[in-house]
Amino acid sequence: MIEGLEFLVSGIILGLTAGTSPGPLLALVFSETLKYGKKEGIEIAVSPLITDLPIVLFVLFILTNLRGYNFIIGTISLFGACYLIYLGIKSLRVKISGFKVEFAEDALKKGVIANFLSPHPYLFWLSIGGPMIFKSLEIHISPTILFILGFYSLLVGSKISIAFIVGESKSFVESKYYLYIIRALGAVLILFALIFVKDGLKLIGLF
Repeated sequence: MIEGLEFLVSGIILGLTAGTSPGPLLALVFSETLKYGKKEGIEIAVSPLITDLPIVLFVLFILTNLRGYNFIIGTISLFGACYLIYLGIKSLRVKISGFKVEFAEDALKKGVIANFLSPHPYLFWLSIGGPMIFKSLEIHISPTILFILGFYSLLVGSKISIAFIVGESKSFVESKYYLYIIRALGAVLILFALIFVKDGLKLIGLF
């Protein structure tokens, strides 16, 4: 029981850290909430619940083989960089007419694509999450379940909370500063894209 609680606490701490740390998905939560509202921000926040199952299974398979995964993750990172640049340019070019912007696109789809192409979840599960799962399985399946439950409750929950906070304070940014914030977030996405390019090239062995 005590060991199970240790894995639960570990999942909670790691989930909260991942959920509130700067990253492309958090930037999207901010930008989509500001542009379209809380609903779209929440859709971005819950996207890991859709993308992470195949990612986790893929990583666990890689960890059992431990050969050639750097090239795969590096390639994913480069594709992710391209998509983040696309999203960043769209934010940089956004225009406001009476503090209203274009109709929202499919925010959930956007979040799924961004998270699936981001190297962050792959690297997390390769370096931290995967080994934690293997360690917990040596004890029992219940610590594994508690770890995953704690992790995703805080990972998704923290991002949903951020979407609510940003959505409720929307009146403060319905001004000329609104446009500046959206464009700044677009620049942040492009910055992350450049970091992903560097990481991708390094993993592939070209940097």
